[in-house]
Amino acid sequence: MYPLAMQDYPRFHQNRTNLLLHIVMVPLFVLGVLYAVSSATQGRWAEASLALALPLASIAVQGAGHKKEPNPPLPFDGPGDFIKRIFSEQFYKFPKFVLSGEWLKAVRSSG
Repeated sequence: MYPLAMQDYPRFHQNRTNLLLHIVMVPLFVLGVLYAVSSATQGRWAEASLALALPLASIAVQGAGHKKEPNPPLPFDGPGDFIKRIFSEQFYKFPKFVLSGEWLKAVRSSG
């Protein structure tokens, strides 16, 4: 599969519920990953393990939101593709979607 280009991103993020879930869940994913990494680098393994619950829950909720989309996400090519796409969406594509004003435009046009 070819990587999802930024100009294609809005096609997979049109449903109002999914958009609202993403605006909450993406920051939780990022915070959970950063806290897990920070905790692990300080040797706080129990905290790091617990912090990973945030990104896992975030992925599950976002996956449920994507089921409401008129255009389902492209299938993953395997575990490596899954990791690459999830991290690129959470840390780059969705924040860019929001900061560019495209998220708000999508929410407004979703009725």
